Amino acid sequence: MIERPAAGERAVIVQLDFGQFDIDDQVEEVRLLAESAGAVVLAEVHGKRQSPDPKTFAGKGKVDEIAAALAAAGADLAIFNHELSPAQQRNLERDLKCRVVDRTSLILDIFALRAASSEGKLQVELAQLEHLSTRLVRGWTHLERQRGGIGMRGPGEKQLETDRRLLGNRVKLLKERLARLSRQRGVQRKARRRGDVLNVSLVGYTNAGKSTLFNALTHAGVYAANQLFATLDTTSRKLWVEGGGNIVISDTVGFIRDLPHSLVDAFHATLETAVDADVLLHVVDGASHARDEQIAEVGKVLAEIGAAGLPQILLWNKIDLTEASPGVERDGYGNIAKVRVSARTGEGLELLRATLAEYAQAKAEARRKAHAEAACEAESDYFN
Repeated sequence: MIERPAAGERAVIVQLDFGQFDIDDQVEEVRLLAESAGAVVLAEVHGKRQSPDPKTFAGKGKVDEIAAALAAAGADLAIFNHELSPAQQRNLERDLKCRVVDRTSLILDIFALRAASSEGKLQVELAQLEHLSTRLVRGWTHLERQRGGIGMRGPGEKQLETDRRLLGNRVKLLKERLARLSRQRGVQRKARRRGDVLNVSLVGYTNAGKSTLFNALTHAGVYAANQLFATLDTTSRKLWVEGGGNIVISDTVGFIRDLPHSLVDAFHATLETAVDADVLLHVVDGASHARDEQIAEVGKVLAEIGAAGLPQILLWNKIDLTEASPGVERDGYGNIAKVRVSARTGEGLELLRATLAEYAQAKAEARRKAHAEAACEAESDYFN
């Protein structure tokens, strides 16, 4: 795992307002992202624009303000809570005379810090290399001429072209390795689907409390912290619920707004756990002001991985931080739509267990019905 200096890198956050209504929540989120990456946030720079500046994203006046904030704070890193083009990033680094990191690079860096399993590390490396492929020119502008001299004579490739070829080879190798792991996971999932147990996947916005809930239910000891992306690797455990028997519950990576597509693609094998679930337990931070937006963002990612049509229960977590009480809400068809709990204190967990038992019973009944219908068809064919 990558280590950061104990003191952390000194950073200034840049958040521009292009008409968003939840700008304060976005600022708080990028601060948490920066701290999760090991940075010490010393200052924030805000501003309003109609649209990004093509050259520097922020415009000349705002870039001068950012430079002044960096100098005043003694910072050596500017973190933009926006996606920058390669050219914008190069221009900003030239004008600010410091490293510039955009939102995508920041999230990728956190994933690199958190990845623990061999598969997780492969997935992160693939996402990083695909992101880097558009930015290779940053380090090689002085090598655009043909390399020459003793020891440099070769097939006539430019250094940039060589790097792109080598990077492409590495990307191909990583994709092949991940494809093999995905096939292995597929065999395991088919075996689970053939069983009678209910398969439940925890999904939700990062830091909503999925891992805390997973530990409260299964006593698995999965790492849980008040950090963004504390969990990257999928963990599955058997859980016995009264009235429903054994079920399989899986903890998955958290989602976030503007999650880089390269990460969604790289982690597709991991996220397939959610696609193959019988029911999704969508964990929501009930104490967050941005919970409605977070629910929508999770919905976008679920749609992207093909899991939008699965049965879903909203788990309203962190009621200990609000005035809400434990409870169960049903929709107009009598199906459970929302369960209010606190994973930290355990309030309402008995209601959640009863909910899971109800779903397990429904699956078992559907399976019995299917077996009975298959037996009737076989008997009918025999006599006909």
